[in-house]
Amino acid sequence: MTAVALRGSITESTAGRGRQVKSALATVLIVMSLVIVMIPLVMIIVTVVSRGWASVTAPGWFTADIPIVSRSEGPGMAPAVLGTLMITGVATAMAVPLGILGGIYLNEYSAGSRLGGIVRFFSDVMTGVPSIVMGLFVYTIWTLEFGFSAFGGALALAALMLPVVIRTSDEMLKLVPMELRESAYALGGRKAGTIVRVVLPAAAPGIISGALLAIARAAGETAPLLFTIGFVNASNSNLMNGPNTALSREIFKNAISLFPGQQARAWGAALTLIGIVFVFTILARIVSTVLARKHSS
Repeated sequence: MTAVALRGSITESTAGRGRQVKSALATVLIVMSLVIVMIPLVMIIVTVVSRGWASVTAPGWFTADIPIVSRSEGPGMAPAVLGTLMITGVATAMAVPLGILGGIYLNEYSAGSRLGGIVRFFSDVMTGVPSIVMGLFVYTIWTLEFGFSAFGGALALAALMLPVVIRTSDEMLKLVPMELRESAYALGGRKAGTIVRVVLPAAAPGIISGALLAIARAAGETAPLLFTIGFVNASNSNLMNGPNTALSREIFKNAISLFPGQQARAWGAALTLIGIVFVFTILARIVSTVLARKHSS
């Protein structure tokens, strides 16, 4: 018995040391992977901040119009900031509610139906469609008929955002335990009420994260806007009528120029766009944290 116990303790000790070595090796690999991923991210942020800070902090950057003479130096990106907020905001208002409803249908109502499979398949296909194709599609069905407008750009961006939100919502709703639904049903809750009061609050943090990814992608898209919004030097607050501009379009137009003034405005527009996405990300994280705490309590 003593020999058996001794042999068992030696085996357990060897197995324990083996697990510790594997755990330490996995920790080192994870930390190295994090460092490798962070290096280009930090380099991008440092470069954009260092080159765009002077333009963003110059007087009139957020209030003045874009210079008519493009090669001239000086700030002025108010039309692009306004256009970005309008176009992305309207696209979000169209795509996020529809995407969440689509995810609810796929996970809660389709139950393996043929229509659910078709919707899921085309959502996957649309996720990989190039953005320029969406721009050309909206150009043919909207811009040729009604002309350049911020709404046309919002339609193109919403078409890009919609499949991402649908698939993210579907996957996040799958992670909600079935026991939560069954508990609500046992208390007399109806299906729609259970989804609204139990399922959606539990999946809200993940759904918000997916919506943020879609918004960030849409805010940085340039190709769809080239065919849909046109170009202006002055602010245009009319959503439905007249050409407009956006930060991503200004980055594209100014970055390919050889003149220092335009290049400076391109870096400033890039920093402004990063700042806008960063601010909305923080706000969305705060909302998701509050919802998660309310759900857990």
